[in-house]
Amino acid sequence: MIMDSRKILIIGHQGQVGWELRRTLASLGAVAAVDQPDIELAGADSIRRVIRGHQPQLIVNAAAYTAVDQAEDEPELAMQINGIAPAVMAEEAKRLGAALVSYSTDYVFDGAKADGYGEDDAPHPLNVYGRSKLAGDQGIAAAGGGYLIFRTSWVYGSRGRNFLLTMLKLGAERAELKVVDDQIGAPTWSRTIAEITAQVVALLLSPAGLSRVRPSLAETFAERGGLYNLTSAGSTSWYGFAQRILSRRASRAGGKCAKLLPIPSSHYAVKARRPANSVLNNRKLNETFGLRPPAWEHSLELVMDEVELRG
Repeated sequence: MIMDSRKILIIGHQGQVGWELRRTLASLGAVAAVDQPDIELAGADSIRRVIRGHQPQLIVNAAAYTAVDQAEDEPELAMQINGIAPAVMAEEAKRLGAALVSYSTDYVFDGAKADGYGEDDAPHPLNVYGRSKLAGDQGIAAAGGGYLIFRTSWVYGSRGRNFLLTMLKLGAERAELKVVDDQIGAPTWSRTIAEITAQVVALLLSPAGLSRVRPSLAETFAERGGLYNLTSAGSTSWYGFAQRILSRRASRAGGKCAKLLPIPSSHYAVKARRPANSVLNNRKLNETFGLRPPAWEHSLELVMDEVELRG
């Protein structure tokens, strides 16, 4: 055990990433997990009370307001949960001498770049959700403590609400599905995010991975922490993602699936604008920690194996 005497607090354990984190972080310390209604993410006092009650050495914020279109109608709530809450967590972490891990999004970018975005590229979100997540990133950095922010994209898994499960459901119910083909990104398995989070935390806590012994996790994370992209390798469109999902289902189940039709974003009415290109490059993650996330196609096969085993 690397940090079996230390306390880890996961905030938002009911979400896709949070659920996986409970397993991947279990070998690194004593894990406690909270979610609503035990913590009110839109209330700073509630957040402070929970963190002070647990006195963790590591806080992992897996909570977020993720309803991208609904955020256009609820900008204040989205900002409270995605923007203000992470900053409060960072302030409390610094007060305790603890470290913070949090998660950001590809939607902080406008999609105008031709190739993959790096950590140093200037954000320019197109929607309320992206602006609220960017505010959270900035609030964490401004708190001045030790932190890791993992910026990821197109998160899915075998649980919760996500594109994979929606496509499987609609593909079985409908004869035809129209899916956007001019937005490009990297579908990323929630388990990949959780597993790489645990690997990075373990590396940061290993004496061999540091230039000198550090007295607190906050100082340890300050040495090589910061912002890192973390997405599956490769990229595709939403149409390409859907095509892979339904072709796999058809080949295994032997039944009919919906016919897929590619459409431009302009033909799909949504409230929030999305970036045309939200591919993130993982170069910094690889150069700093020697970690390479798997290809999105490989991860999708594993997730669908899991879905099919459950029936």
